[in-house]
Amino acid sequence: MKLLVKKIDNDGRLGMLPGLLATPWDIEVVDSDNSAQFEHALRAADAMVSMSWRGPMPPAPRLQLLQALGAGVDEIDFALLPPWTAVCNCFEHETAIAEYVLAAMLEWTIGVRRMDARLRRGDWTGSYLCGPRHGELHGKTLGIVGYGRIGREVARRASAFGMRIRACGRVAGAGDDLSGPVLGMDQLPQLLGQCDFVLVSAPLTEQTRGLFGTAAFAAMRADAVIINVARGAIIDEGALYHALRGRRIGGAIIDVWYRYPPQGVTEGPEPSHLPFHELDNILMTPHASAWTDGLLPRRSRAIAENLDRLARGEPLVNVVRAAVSPVHTA
Repeated sequence: MKLLVKKIDNDGRLGMLPGLLATPWDIEVVDSDNSAQFEHALRAADAMVSMSWRGPMPPAPRLQLLQALGAGVDEIDFALLPPWTAVCNCFEHETAIAEYVLAAMLEWTIGVRRMDARLRRGDWTGSYLCGPRHGELHGKTLGIVGYGRIGREVARRASAFGMRIRACGRVAGAGDDLSGPVLGMDQLPQLLGQCDFVLVSAPLTEQTRGLFGTAAFAAMRADAVIINVARGAIIDEGALYHALRGRRIGGAIIDVWYRYPPQGVTEGPEPSHLPFHELDNILMTPHASAWTDGLLPRRSRAIAENLDRLARGEPLVNVVRAAVSPVHTA
């Protein structure tokens, strides 16, 4: 079996893969900018690991599996894929993201770094000696928009801190012991009005693109904080900026953005064409919530397992789109 890995996807994320595979694979790493090399490799590949499939692509007559390295498949144009190619994604990021969300909410509510900075200057503001008092997560309400793997992991941790959980998803349902009934997206304004924190953890689809705009921010409480660990485009860029600048909401914790530098580049453009960095009611992080030392081993094991399943003719896991016709071998 032949596995194609684009060079841009081989930045350390797949280094453990050969040692985890239990079936024989010939792994070829190619630079997709080298069109001749990429076309030759894709023509022979049984599987490819990549987050994207865009624009005109060379023939892939043997490609049975396009395995994404992560959960999001918004960079894959399914209409351009051969019908014999299954698409699977990969999770394993929910633990890291849940820890990030709790850490960010705690920092927002308690302000450890702010107290540290003040005390280093000899300022005892915030102490029991002179106040003011900081907040607690206990008793606060967390609304989770997109109650999937990430949402449930956050709910488990937030519940342990005494937070109340409310959830909203693509399909309304009974939910679980943590969330109670899950509301449908048509009831999103009702959810927003109840929450101290609102977590966006839904996938980016045509239905969720721009889901949070002016109307959604108008439905939120004036002191509520929105947290986005999903995709930037789910929140309208301009609406978010103006809601923050105008103090329409209490603040934002944003880990996913509207502009990114190229892969492997540490310095690049501002994450938005709007000056979010000038605002004092936003915490900004560079799409780092899942990027932990535990993520890569977990994801590499999951990808290797799916490749082994393909090689053995076993059912694949985390199927986003099943193959709809037999592989073409001509």
